[in-house]
Amino acid sequence: MAKYATFAIFALNGLVFASWAARIPAAAATLNISAGQIGALLLALGLGSVISLPLAGPVAARIGTANTVRAGGLIAAVSGAGLAGALAAGSVPGAAAALFCYGIGVAWWDVAQNIEGADVERKLLRTIMPQFHAAFSLGAFTGAMLGAWLSVLGVSLSVHLAVLAAVVAVATWLVPRAFLPHLKRHEDDGGAHRGRFAAWREPRTVLIGVVVLGAALTEGAANDWIAQATVVGLDASEAMGAVMFGVFVAAMTLLRFAGGRFIDRWGRVAVLRISLGTALAGLLLFVLAPNLPLAFAGAVLWGAGAALGFPMGMSAAAGDPVRAAERVSVVSTLGYVAFLAGPPFLGFLGEHVGIRNALLAVGVLMVASLLTAPAAREQRHPRN
Repeated sequence: MAKYATFAIFALNGLVFASWAARIPAAAATLNISAGQIGALLLALGLGSVISLPLAGPVAARIGTANTVRAGGLIAAVSGAGLAGALAAGSVPGAAAALFCYGIGVAWWDVAQNIEGADVERKLLRTIMPQFHAAFSLGAFTGAMLGAWLSVLGVSLSVHLAVLAAVVAVATWLVPRAFLPHLKRHEDDGGAHRGRFAAWREPRTVLIGVVVLGAALTEGAANDWIAQATVVGLDASEAMGAVMFGVFVAAMTLLRFAGGRFIDRWGRVAVLRISLGTALAGLLLFVLAPNLPLAFAGAVLWGAGAALGFPMGMSAAAGDPVRAAERVSVVSTLGYVAFLAGPPFLGFLGEHVGIRNALLAVGVLMVASLLTAPAAREQRHPRN
């Protein structure tokens, strides 16, 4: 039951995220703001997450993954309702405040679900983390298509978010009941004597964070900007922008469902290198494409290449169950600096060079991830 509950929580997380990401153009139109101002809103969300991420691991270790998901889900639901109200009122400061709080909730929720996923993976004795992230992507694809449909129907983003907030509040309270039992492993195994930030001094953990940093920016840049880049850079409709985002997520979802077999056969390092190379090729094709068909082809390659980096980083960080919570917290913090704070930077850069051209900056961190990929190599730990 824990496996299916974890799938459900990942999927809901993706649905919630995509409900915002796929309709960023609608939010920009509602608030009448530029790409740089959208970047400032995304920065507020990123700051909320990055500030709270270092605490998420210790909280999960103390109160358990189920209660951490509940707390994060409640914060996200309340913030989503607040964002709906801010959009209805046309308040940019209100939207920024709501997104900041939303970032806090999502950070706690995300770290807890990844720790739970790693625990389930160890119980099953096979690679399944990419499938959990596929559930996230499937939820995101559903959210993107829902966003496109609601956009065509003319349903306001405020109504969309308000209804979703109620669903999140109920689901994140009920579903974690099926999670694995909580074990206070840090206290039982002497982890408390290491210090709260001991994992930040571990070279391998930090290098895994660098791997995830590039992989996260690759995914996050598409999540936040591929729809807007399609609308602005290719003169497409808002609905077509949402469909482009959906195509990216669909490619990522399919590779995540199949990716566990590749990792078990060839290992994390080889798969990481192939994935990041494919993502870079897709990114370049999307940016340089003169028309929609080629841009769609680029989105497919980009999504396929972005599929496995983040889940492989989470598995690598959580390989030792005794230190999983604190190490996942470190890797998540470094990854989310790129995933959440990187896209706002792209927005500011897009003010000067255009948002499609600004996406080329993603390639710099992708190279850094390629160079540090060996840190994610499988380690030998007792299975329990």
